[in-house]
Amino acid sequence: MAVSLREYRARIKSTESMKKITRAMELIAASRIIKAQQRAQAAAPYARELTRAVSAVATFSNVDHPLTSEVENPTRAAVLIVTSDRGLAGAYSSSVLKESERLAERLREEGKEVVPYICGRKGEAYYRFRDRAVQQSWTGFSDQPSYDVAAEIGQTLIDAFLDDEGVDEVHVVYTRFVSMLTQEPHATRLLPLEVVEGTEAPADGEVLPLYEFEPSPERVLDGLLPQYVQSRIFYCLLQAAASELAARQKAMKSATDNAEELIKKYTRIANQARQAGITQEISEIVGGVNALADANAGAE
Repeated sequence: MAVSLREYRARIKSTESMKKITRAMELIAASRIIKAQQRAQAAAPYARELTRAVSAVATFSNVDHPLTSEVENPTRAAVLIVTSDRGLAGAYSSSVLKESERLAERLREEGKEVVPYICGRKGEAYYRFRDRAVQQSWTGFSDQPSYDVAAEIGQTLIDAFLDDEGVDEVHVVYTRFVSMLTQEPHATRLLPLEVVEGTEAPADGEVLPLYEFEPSPERVLDGLLPQYVQSRIFYCLLQAAASELAARQKAMKSATDNAEELIKKYTRIANQARQAGITQEISEIVGGVNALADANAGAE
């Protein structure tokens, strides 16, 4: 019983140490998620105004830009998969990887070859473990993405799309932040661009603005569309970062609660073992005393 009691005390001590770690990680994730949400909200006005500008040029000019041109029979599709660099975030990375597998299966059914691009070490490890080729990967920024990284990723995908031997479509799979409790994996097509804003008919009495393009609609689109693609990728990265931190906070809170329950369980078992040991020792002492008394009575 003494050995068992020492073992349970060691388990309680190690579980308490693990609880401190998970609690600290929960607090760190909770402090960072506020900043991640603020960054996503701060980027929203820029993305919205850029969308309006691109919509205005695409709607009120008759320019066919390479980034908006549909290929008649697309054969290759690039898929950008946004995962995390670190674990301990529950099913965050596995959910987005499952969504990417569903998208890849759908693209293959359409007769398209899938060309993967990876963000995050978890996605990189997933493809490496399965011996799958990756066109290019970026790591080290999943919880704090910068616009420079988004610009690099966007330019790489644009170059692949514009290359004659490249891809005909570009898709992105990321986790959309809904709330602290809900994060949804989401897949969307990035290229060729589909500008849907500004296509509705004007209301009665509404006067549409008159647009003039300087120097020309072609050059305006050449400057705006790459920035539009990069801003959308940056928005996806910010959403994924907030989702990762929320998932990590939720996972670490669950781990902390489980550690507390485990400590209670081990404490209860240790107390039972200690009580059983004390009872056994008392029984042995009483038995020894009784045996000694019986021996003395027999001697007399």
